[in-house]
Amino acid sequence: MLERVAVAPAPAPVRRRATITEFLARHGAVVALAVLLLLALVATPNFLSLRTLTVNLTQVAGIVVVALGMTLVVATGGIDLSVGSLMAIAGALAPMLFLGQLVPLPAPWVGVALALTVPVLATGALGWINGWLVTRYRIQPIVATLVLLIAGRGIAQVITNGNLQAFRNPAFQVIGLGRLLGLPVQVWLMAALVLVFALVVRRTLFGRQVLAVGGNERAARLAGVPVARVKRLVYVISGLCAGVAGLVVIAINSASDANLVGLGMELDAIAAVAVGGTVLSGGRARIGGTLVGALVIQMVRYILLALGVPDAAALVAKAGLIIGAVWLQRQGRPG
Repeated sequence: MLERVAVAPAPAPVRRRATITEFLARHGAVVALAVLLLLALVATPNFLSLRTLTVNLTQVAGIVVVALGMTLVVATGGIDLSVGSLMAIAGALAPMLFLGQLVPLPAPWVGVALALTVPVLATGALGWINGWLVTRYRIQPIVATLVLLIAGRGIAQVITNGNLQAFRNPAFQVIGLGRLLGLPVQVWLMAALVLVFALVVRRTLFGRQVLAVGGNERAARLAGVPVARVKRLVYVISGLCAGVAGLVVIAINSASDANLVGLGMELDAIAAVAVGGTVLSGGRARIGGTLVGALVIQMVRYILLALGVPDAAALVAKAGLIIGAVWLQRQGRPG
């Protein structure tokens, strides 16, 4: 008589190891930055000099500030094409305030205080209009913000009559030319905002609501998340960030040109967000990744210029980075 042999149950499937594609989907921006840093060291022997590092950090600070607001917008499943024009509006308003062209000033410091606050509040209000169009009238974010991308630049040009506003105001220009412990003030501002945004996303109810809205808006609404309010608020935050970046840019240049301030910044911000690993369809917000993505974009530009390649080639490189980032995100999704 044959004995019945007990067959042990099959062991639970072992979690498969991450493939190279999945690894790159998670850490591709860091790998790309490491490679670019090595290339920069080879291409420019003076790359590690304090001056070169400071210049690169200064140029990347504005991108990071705008991209942080863009990260929250993208995390809800939206997009904000108006940030460059909002920068131009903030840059147009600020000199008129501290020069006393809009309201009489009882003291110079009043003009500086107004110039540092009113333009940012104005761009935040315009960001609310973006969110209102998206939530109230169900307009696609790309269309709603395209309106202000076009009209905003025109508003800035009307404010300045299309003229270049040159100025010299040390108190105001501290945000662009000042230094603290050897580093530019805008670099400290960038670092502070990165920390604040990271804490908001990871530790606050609002951060969880942002991810919930982007992950599944219908489920978030059924769970009691105020979807419309969250969406409007992320566009307000994006507008505030754009306003701050606009002030920094004109402070560095000692001039405001409504035709140039913030031009193309929406592309840099979206590229930084995409390269940094924030999924463009929403539901995820990688603040640290956005910082790394912005550094990648800056290093590409720096290396191309160091090699004598025209700056226009950087636009092609940025387009390639966005395509590559989106492809890796799709490949890295489970299942």
